[in-house]
Amino acid sequence: MSPRARRPDTRLALQRPLTSGNFLVDLGMGDPRAPEAGFCEVVFPEFMLAHPEAGLALAAPIPPYLVLRRAATGALDLYQWWALSRDARKPPPRRTVTVELLAADMAVTVMRWRFLKASPVSLAYSPLNAQVPGLLYETLSLAFDRVEMG
Repeated sequence: MSPRARRPDTRLALQRPLTSGNFLVDLGMGDPRAPEAGFCEVVFPEFMLAHPEAGLALAAPIPPYLVLRRAATGALDLYQWWALSRDARKPPPRRTVTVELLAADMAVTVMRWRFLKASPVSLAYSPLNAQVPGLLYETLSLAFDRVEMG
């Protein structure tokens, strides 16, 4: 069985609290270890329920966007995906974006989130500042139809 096909090892999760520093992101391209998949931050949206039949509608809900951030390398893959969505006469094919939290040894997946039918809604870059040089970051926000954990 391939490492990608393994189910998360929940026994590991029960032994001690999980840390958030080791993770992989697959943008639906199949290779979460490729350099362009090297995200340094994942910001999960709140997973909220709305029950209109019970009269519990949320007042001006914030859209549930998945936010992915990485250091810019000059790769244009995020821009091209965003531009394809921006310029499309019909909606482009959506992707399944997978985030895997790894154990400390980085060999075992302990949690996995799959964001189904994801598509870009915004692409942003950090400010350029000659007075305080630092890394340039690119941030991609994704809308999605639903999330599955497993």
